[in-house]
Order: sequence, then C-alpha cells, then structure tokens
Amino acid sequence: MNQQPEIIITKKDLIQIESLLASTKPLPDCADELEGELARANVVANDALPANVVALGSKVTFKIIATGATFTKVLCLPSEVAAIDGGISVFAPIGAAILGLSEGQQIDWDSPRGQQRIEIIEVAHN
Repeated sequence: MNQQPEIIITKKDLIQIESLLASTKPLPDCADELEGELARANVVANDALPANVVALGSKVTFKIIATGATFTKVLCLPSEVAAIDGGISVFAPIGAAILGLSEGQQIDWDSPRGQQRIEIIEVAHN
C-alpha cells in the first residue's frame, strides 16, 4: 500500500465523528480505518478549511482510477444518508477514505471488489 496522503478535517467534523464512533453499537466495519484517518488528520478551525478539501456536507466528484468511472456524492453522517440525494456515509469505507482529501489527491480503499485507488476530482461546499 502506498503512503497515505495528507488529510485535513475541521474540529467540528472531528467532534461529530468521534461522538458517533463512541455511541454507535455495533461499530461499522470501517471503524478502525476511520479512527486511523482521524488520528493522522491535520485538524483545523471550522472556518480555516480550504475550499478544495472534503468535509461533512461536501459534494465530491471522484474517479476510480482502474475503470475511469466517476461519481458525485455528498459526504454525510449515517443518519443523513436517506435524506440527501447522492449521500454517502462517512461510516462507509469510501466515505471514510475520502474525508479530508483535497482535489487531485489519490487514496487506496478497500471496496467489495478489492482494493481500489480513487482520485478526488472536485469538491464543493454548500
């Protein structure tokens, strides 16, 4: 596995996700990976997040490198997935993988089809 890219998250997102991890039973399958991402993240003030970085509520376009397929999803909390068109939970493996990434960064993630590499194409904040 390649070296993990630098990630940036807001203090608010960190608090929300850690609180959910502490109170959710059973934990999602990707809990260990998500906790690892949180532990290595550069945490910034809510108003200091660069515009091109994926955060909760971000609309993210990403590409699966092997196939070239692109997807646009909104990263959200598990409780918000059903209410958000194109929502993807931060507790899903792909959601945990893209949290904190910047446009142009790539990361490997474990998918149902095995490990895949994705690239962040565009990030928009609402």
